[in-house]
Amino acid sequence: MLDRHTRESLLPGPQGDGDGEGWLMSYLDVLTLLITLFVLLLSLAGNGLAVTGSEHGGEATRQVSPGAQSAAIAVAGGLGPAAAGVQPRHDGLQPRFRGLEIEGVSVAEGNQGITLRIDDNLLFSSGRAELTAGGREVLRGLVATLVEFDGQVSVEGHTDAVPIATARFPSNWELSTGRAIAVLRYLAEQGVAKDRLRAIGYADTRPLESNEHAEGRAANRRVELLLTRET
Repeated sequence: MLDRHTRESLLPGPQGDGDGEGWLMSYLDVLTLLITLFVLLLSLAGNGLAVTGSEHGGEATRQVSPGAQSAAIAVAGGLGPAAAGVQPRHDGLQPRFRGLEIEGVSVAEGNQGITLRIDDNLLFSSGRAELTAGGREVLRGLVATLVEFDGQVSVEGHTDAVPIATARFPSNWELSTGRAIAVLRYLAEQGVAKDRLRAIGYADTRPLESNEHAEGRAANRRVELLLTRET
């Protein structure tokens, strides 16, 4: 059995009251520094992964919504794939029409798809369903986009609430439908695939504004091209 003097003589470092554990404190200090450095390195590595993941996520979003955005009027081969989760059928389409600048034509996004809204006074004379020269010019500016778009194009005619009663158009139903068909025929003649076109007349059943004033009635008289892509 070793006595106290012998045991103390076996301990490293200087001998004396309380000094025999000085080396242990130095060792713990170094160990603490190493652990701190290790935690710091892990923290920096975690931040790097987070930034990388964010960048990859951004790239995935750009792949889902090309152009996100996007060329002005040209459609680069139809719609991009839908993003994960519940998305509208038209997801990714809106950016393809950014920069579309035709006076009297506006772009609206809804639950069903993208709507190209055209004021009827650009297309038709009052109470008629024959395209004017200016109307054909307006539609000609949309043909390239519609030809390249690979979804369905619904041509929808709308009127105000003022009744019409002529031999050709007994009511606004016939007028709105006749105008939609006139636009459809012209688009088909310009190369838009017939099997992707359809014409619908809504008469005054879907107003945008109140029919109580002239400005509202003017807004309600319109032709809309609803672009959708089946999923």
